[in-house]
Amino acid sequence: MTDFKSCELSQGWQFRDACKNTPQSWRSVSRVPTVVHLDLIEHGVIPDPFIGLNELQVQWVGERDWIYRVDFRTPDLGDEPRCDLLFEGLDTIATVTLNGAVILESDNMFVPRRVDVGMHLTPGNGSVNTLEILFESALLCGRERIKQHPGHRFITHQTEAGRSTVRKAGYHWGWDWGPILMTAGPWRPVRLEIYTARIGDVWVDSELSNDLKSCRGRVQAQISGKAGGSKVRFSIMFQSKVLFESEVNTSEEGIAETGFVLQDPALWYPHGYGRQDLYQIYAKLIDGDQMRHEMTKIIGFRKVELVQKKDENGQSFFFRINDVDIFAGGSCWIPGDNFLPRLTSNKYKKWLGMLLEGNQNMIRVWGGGIFEPSVFYSTCDELGILVWQDFMFACASYPTYPSFLASIEEEARTNVKRLRHHPSIVIYAGSNEDYQIQEKYNLDYNFETDKDPQSWLKSTFPARYIYEYLLPKIVGEESPATPYHPTSPWGGGNHSADPTIGDIHQWDIWHGAMLPYQSFPKVGGRFVSEFGMEAFPQIATIKQFINDEDEMYPQSLTMDFHNKARDHERRLGTYILENFRIKSDLQSYIHLSQVVQSEAMKFAYQGWRRQWGHGRLCGGALVWQLNDCWPTTSWAVIDHYLRKKPAYYAISRALKPLAVGISRTHEEWTSGHAKPATSAKFELWAVSSHLKPIYATLRLRFISVRTGTDVKSEISYDVAVMPNSTTEVTTGVLSLEGPDVLVLFATLSIDGQVVSRDMDWPQPYKYLSLRDRGLVITFLPEKSALSITARKPVKALVFEESDGIWLQDNGIDIAPGDEQIIPVEGIRNSSDLPRWTYIGDDSL
Repeated sequence: MTDFKSCELSQGWQFRDACKNTPQSWRSVSRVPTVVHLDLIEHGVIPDPFIGLNELQVQWVGERDWIYRVDFRTPDLGDEPRCDLLFEGLDTIATVTLNGAVILESDNMFVPRRVDVGMHLTPGNGSVNTLEILFESALLCGRERIKQHPGHRFITHQTEAGRSTVRKAGYHWGWDWGPILMTAGPWRPVRLEIYTARIGDVWVDSELSNDLKSCRGRVQAQISGKAGGSKVRFSIMFQSKVLFESEVNTSEEGIAETGFVLQDPALWYPHGYGRQDLYQIYAKLIDGDQMRHEMTKIIGFRKVELVQKKDENGQSFFFRINDVDIFAGGSCWIPGDNFLPRLTSNKYKKWLGMLLEGNQNMIRVWGGGIFEPSVFYSTCDELGILVWQDFMFACASYPTYPSFLASIEEEARTNVKRLRHHPSIVIYAGSNEDYQIQEKYNLDYNFETDKDPQSWLKSTFPARYIYEYLLPKIVGEESPATPYHPTSPWGGGNHSADPTIGDIHQWDIWHGAMLPYQSFPKVGGRFVSEFGMEAFPQIATIKQFINDEDEMYPQSLTMDFHNKARDHERRLGTYILENFRIKSDLQSYIHLSQVVQSEAMKFAYQGWRRQWGHGRLCGGALVWQLNDCWPTTSWAVIDHYLRKKPAYYAISRALKPLAVGISRTHEEWTSGHAKPATSAKFELWAVSSHLKPIYATLRLRFISVRTGTDVKSEISYDVAVMPNSTTEVTTGVLSLEGPDVLVLFATLSIDGQVVSRDMDWPQPYKYLSLRDRGLVITFLPEKSALSITARKPVKALVFEESDGIWLQDNGIDIAPGDEQIIPVEGIRNSSDLPRWTYIGDDSL
C-alpha cells in the first residue's frame, strides 16, 4: 500500500449557461468527463444533432459560455501532504476557481493541468469546497484573436480562420466529413490527489545492438513533492519474471535513474512479422520503510527506421522495424465521435480490432483531431499496429506569437512524454497539409538556402518554425529514437505532390483532376499517406439519421446535409455514371456507391503493394479514412456505428499475407471515343509479406461473362513466391475480337487450399449484361458459413451489414465452378440470411 490517494470527481456536478445565474438555471450532470452538448441533450434542451438537420438547431451552443461546478469535502491531509487537483483535459478556454479564488487559467485542450490546492481548501476535515470551471466560447475567442494579431495572414482551410488561434480539436469547427459542433466542458477526468511525494513519470531510453541480441539503456523516474532522502526501486519484468532490479537515490532535482542491460531481449514487431512482446517497468518510491507511490509502464523494445535513401526512382520512404522492411498498409484515423467522452475503451478496442482483422498494420492519427487516450495506443501495442502520429495542426497557416508558441511547446512536450513508451508509435509528423497551404498561397519558403529559424518567424510562413525547428527539437529531446517528419505530405523541400520523394496525399482521384479510379496504381508515390473514394453508409445507419420517410432517397436534403464534401453530388455521381448502369432508388444507389469505393480500394492497394516488391517503389498506403465521427456519407470504410462497407473487405483481400493479382490493360472510354477493345495485355503476380519463400500454385482461367464457360484452357503455375516482395508470374495478350467478353480469374493455393482469389473484369461494367447469373447462396449450419456458387461470373455480391451479424468477407466476385465458403456469425438458419445484391441484380 502507498500513502498516495486519488479520487475521481465524477459525480455531483452541475452546469449552466454563464449568462443565466438563478437557482433554476443549474442543471444536473450525470457524469464527468462530459461536454455541454451531451448534458443539454440529456435534459432535452437541444435535439440530437446527429439526426436530420438538427445540427443547425444547436449552433448557438458554441457561441455561449458555460459553467460547471461541483462540491467536494476537504480530505484528511494528515502530516502536511500535498493536495492537487488534476484536470486531465479541459475543453478549452477555461478559468477554474476554488472557493471563489482563481486557481487556474487554461486555453489548451491537449494539455492536462495540475494545481496544488492545499492553501485554497476550506479548513477542517470534511468541510465543503466549491469548484467552478468557466468555459468561454472557443469560437468567439478565435474570432477575437484574429483581430488581436493583424500582423499575421490567417489562412485556414475547411473552417473559419479563428480555428488556427485556439488549441482545440480542429474538427470541432467542422470539416468536409463532419459537422460544426463546438464543444466545451471537462472532457477528460478531474481528480483530487493527496500525497507526500509521487512519481510523475517513468521512462526508458534504450538502444538495441546491431545484431538485436542485447538491449542497453537507462530507466528514469521524475519525483514530485518531498523527494529528499527517498529512493526509487526499479524493476523490469517479462512474463512475470524479474529480469532487472535496482534501487537508487533520488537527486535534489527529483530524478532517479539507473542503467540496465538485457541479453536476448524479446522484441516487439508489427502484426504478421513477429510477436508483440511487452515488458513491465515498475518504479516504487521508497521513503524509509514507507512506499509513497508506484507507477507501471508497459513498453516494448524495437528498433525503428524511416528509410529515406536515394535510388533509381528518387528517394525511398518506408519503415524498417528490427531490420525487417514493412509495407505499411492501413488507414487514417479521425476522432471517433464529435462528443469525445462517449468514446469508451471498448469502442476503441473494437475499432482497432477491426483494422487488424482487415489485414491492416498501420493507423495514422490525423492532425485535426486529438492526441488519443492511452487505451488507443496500448491497444495498438498489444495488437501490433504501427502508429503514425501527427501533431495537432491541419490545413492552415498557424501564427507564432510568443504566447502561442509557448502553449505549443508545452502541448508537444507533454504529449510526447505521455506517449513515448509505446512501441507502436513509429513516426511523429509535424502537421497535416500545412505546406500545401504554403504552396497554394505562395508563402515564403526557401528550403535550400534559408536555414535560420529566427528568419522564418518574420516570414509570411512563420509556422515553418514550428514544424522544422520547435517540434523536431522536442521529439529529439523527449523521444530521440522515434523518426520525425515535418508534415504530411512532405517532399524534403520539393513540392508536396512530388511522387519521387517523401509521402504524398493523392487526391487527383475524387478531388482535383477526378482521374478514373482505375488510375490509382499509376499515380502513387513513395508512400501514399492519404487517398480515398466516398461511399454511402449502410442503410441501417441512414435510418438512424433520417426519421422522415420522404427524405429516404439518394438526393434528399437530409442525405446531402449528411455529406459535407464539396461537390460530392457531381463527384460521386460521376464515378458511378462512368462505370455502372444507374439505378436511382436508395438501396441500389447505396450499393453502387459502395462498389465504386470498393473497386477504387482494390486498384489502389493492389497496385501499390505490387510496387513494394519492385525496389520499395511504394512503402505504404493509408486510406482516408477508417472511421467517421458521426453518421454520414464520407470516405470512411467503416461507418460511425462500426458497420463495414465493402471497401473494407477489398482492402483486406489486397493486404493478405499472401495475395494473387491479375490485371489487364483497359481502353479509355470517357474521352468521347468509346470503342470495344480488340486486345489487351494481361499480367499475373503474387505478393507476400512472409519472411521466407512460400511454394504455391497459381491458376488462371479465362471465363465468358455471357455464358460462364471457360473459353480456353486453365493455365497453372507452380511458383516460389519470394519473401516480403512481389513475384511476377506471367504476362500475355488477350484477343478480344470474339463474341464473348472475358473475365480473368486467378487463384493462389497452398497444398490444394485456395488462400487468395482475384478477378479482372472488362471495364466499364456498364457495358456488360450481368443478369441471370445463377447465383445460389446456402447457409451451412454445421460450419456456420455461407456457401456461394454461380453459373456465370458475379460482380460485387454485397450482403447488407447489420448489427449482430459478422461476415468474414463481403463485396466478393464469384466465378463459376469456384464455391466460396464465407464464415459468418449471428445467423441461425437460412431464413436469417441478410439481404444481398450484386451488379446487374434486377431484384431490387
